[in-house]
Amino acid sequence: MSQQAPDQAHADKLVIHNLVPADLQSSFAEDLRAGLSASPKHLFPKYFYDELGSQLFEAICLLPEYYLTRAENEILTSYADEIVSEVSAEKVSLLEMGSGSALKTRLIIEALLKRQEQLLYTPVDISATALEQSSRVLLQSYPNLRINAYASDYYDGIRALQEQPRGRTLALFLGSNIGNFDHEEAHTFLHALRGVLKKDDALLLGVDLRKDAKILEDAYDDALGVTAAFNLNLLTRINREFEADFNLRAFRHQVFYNEELGRVEVYIVSKQTQTVSIPRLEMEIRFAENERIHTENSYKYDQTGLSQLASATGYTRTRTWLDEREQFSSNLFIATGEG
Repeated sequence: MSQQAPDQAHADKLVIHNLVPADLQSSFAEDLRAGLSASPKHLFPKYFYDELGSQLFEAICLLPEYYLTRAENEILTSYADEIVSEVSAEKVSLLEMGSGSALKTRLIIEALLKRQEQLLYTPVDISATALEQSSRVLLQSYPNLRINAYASDYYDGIRALQEQPRGRTLALFLGSNIGNFDHEEAHTFLHALRGVLKKDDALLLGVDLRKDAKILEDAYDDALGVTAAFNLNLLTRINREFEADFNLRAFRHQVFYNEELGRVEVYIVSKQTQTVSIPRLEMEIRFAENERIHTENSYKYDQTGLSQLASATGYTRTRTWLDEREQFSSNLFIATGEG
């Protein structure tokens, strides 16, 4: 369904289309049942982001070990004008997948508004609350902005976007969110996104780069334990929503950089042999000592891999901008005629 923004000051500038299924709990239940019954056990990282999880992730982005946010901010601060000048001399609309708080997006918005009087911004995010909050802040800052937002997962959003004309488009997928997909999933997602872009439209893709294992592992296992709390909060959420009895003190956070696969792997590890009850799912889950629940991967890329990713999914990588330490990359993918 679509809902017009109730604030009359912004009523003509903000529309939020809420495509999130009414019963998210049933999907969570199905994924829990499947993931905790599997061998090895696993859970999906999209369930990290309850209210506390979202706040913890914001705190993670401020940690000294978590260089990704600072590095991408550095790139966009230094090169936003150059990035948008590479896209088109024409009027451009802005599309963003996984927009979240849209803090980094402001740098691109400002660069575009230097070149054109009006801007249509189309953010897609799973959280309708986050979309409304970020949209209202943006509209207060940029009176020449119009926002047509979609509260949905990536693929429902992409399906809806196919029906919406936007003209020449710059799409954003920031924060190295592409790293949360395995290589097959990354290809599927980028190819699906290519389906809503026309030839010569652009995608700015934020991607973390391969580097020393210690730097990578520290980024996901900080000294203060904020990332550990973020990971273990998933168990707290299951306790609250499904009346489970996970004892957080009986589990620990574990991070490992898999050099061969080029990914950081994140786990919740059982410290002891134990049984956990989940009454609302009528399940009892047995854990051996040191048995792991795989909760997240974060894939890292090199320059060759980025070019291959672009060409395999209907794009050409035309430019790459790096931070001063060359830890992170912002990559301009131009849609080819082979979408």
